[in-house]
Parts: sequence; structure tokens; C-alpha cells
Amino acid sequence: MNIFSALFSISFRDLVDILVVAIIVYYGLLLVKGTRGWQMTLGVTSILLFYYLTRILELHTVETLFANFFTYFILAVVVIFQQEIRRGLATLGRGKFFLPLFTPGQRANLNDLVLAATQLAQRRIGGLIVLEREIGLRNYIETGIKLDSLLSHDLLFSIFHRSSPLHDGAVIIQADRIAAAACYLPLDTSPHLSRKWGSRHRAGLGVSEETDAISIVISEETGSISVAFQGHFTQNLDEVKLLTLLQKLMGNRPAGFSGTVQERLETK
Repeated sequence: MNIFSALFSISFRDLVDILVVAIIVYYGLLLVKGTRGWQMTLGVTSILLFYYLTRILELHTVETLFANFFTYFILAVVVIFQQEIRRGLATLGRGKFFLPLFTPGQRANLNDLVLAATQLAQRRIGGLIVLEREIGLRNYIETGIKLDSLLSHDLLFSIFHRSSPLHDGAVIIQADRIAAAACYLPLDTSPHLSRKWGSRHRAGLGVSEETDAISIVISEETGSISVAFQGHFTQNLDEVKLLTLLQKLMGNRPAGFSGTVQERLETK
């Protein structure tokens, strides 16, 4: 039987079967899109591909080890993707299925971030700004107030102003938009962390340990600016050092701006 005869032998029921599987895979990807589950999905897929490669190459010892592992595979999947499964069931109950799988992203305007952080620091207003990178932060976004607003330094400053109802918690930036404010983040519980750090610094450090996000922390007590990345703090940053560090970590260049951040501050 050649390929053409095989194609013509496909029945309507087979097409429906393929379509249902494609829909399940599509919405399965939607569940993990924008979360740490996406990287976990790639890891699980790599393990499955490696397992089938061992079968093709007839590596019987490795195949036996993997066969024993797959005995508990379903339980492991439930534990790893428990948050995504809960969100998927909730979405199924609300009937909100049709969401875009891939959304075009743009880089954040780092100048607006630096300007907002510097203004907050000058006025001794505390703030916590988290920049999403490769690992999605949707789990944390859902704990706050969703905004989906275009990133601007004026909006950031107004969010963290003491009179704002959104000033507690973190602001999360996705691409060039403010995704949410007043978000709750995991606190770093390391006993080696200095006692001078409050909950804002511990939250910024905690999310940088669990994800690859970048946290900008503005201290209310000292007015200092710190950046947390991969579980480490870079402290006492001015506007130039902050901009340089963010450009390095994000692989970004300022766009649509001429002059220094300090010059923009002096015009405010």
C-alpha cells in the first residue's frame, strides 16, 4: 500500500479522531503557555524522545530503567502540572477556550523602567517591579490585579504611590506591557539573608530564584535601588548603572529616546 492509497483510505471518523487529538494538544499547550510548565513540558518531551531513541537503538538496559520510571509517570505529571491542571479545569468551567497560543511580544522600554525606579527612589517610595524573561509568570500574575496596560513611567509611579490601592505587592512586566499589579510573590526564606531586608526584598529575591525573572526593588527606608537575578542582589544602583545592568540582562537597547535618564528626570 503506497502513500496515496493510504490517504484515500482515511475515513471521516479518522479525520474526526485526528482533529480531536489536535484540539487536545492545542489546549494542552495553552495551559502551560506563559508558565514554568512550558519549560517542564519541553523537558518531559525530551525524556520521551530519548526513551523512544533507546528503543530504536535497542539499548535494553536504559530502556528497562525508563520503563520502570514510566510506571509512576502519570503521578509525576499530576504533581508537576498541578497548577496548570487546576487552571485548565477552571477555564473549562468558565467556557473560556479561545485564547491565542502565540502572541507577538516586544521588548520593554527600559528607559521608562529606570525613570520610574529613580523617581520612586528619590521620593523614598517603595516598589517592586518584575520583568518576565523566558519563564512565564502567569501563575503570579493571577494573584494580582490584571492591568494589561502599555508600559510608562507615569503609570508605574502612580501604581506605587502611597495613596494608590495597588501599591502593595509587585508589578509584573510582560514584553512592553504592565501585565498586573499588587501581585504576591514567593518570599526567600534563606536564613543567610541579611535581616535588614524586608518582605519586598525577600519577594524580589524569591521570584528570581524560582524563575529567570529580573526584580527591581526600591527601598522605602533608604531609597536605594537593587536588582535581583538568579538569587543574587546587585545593590545601590544609580540610574546609569541600573540602565546598563538591565540592558545586559535583557539583551536590550533603549528605543525612542535621546539623552540620559538624568536629563529626563530634570525635566519632570
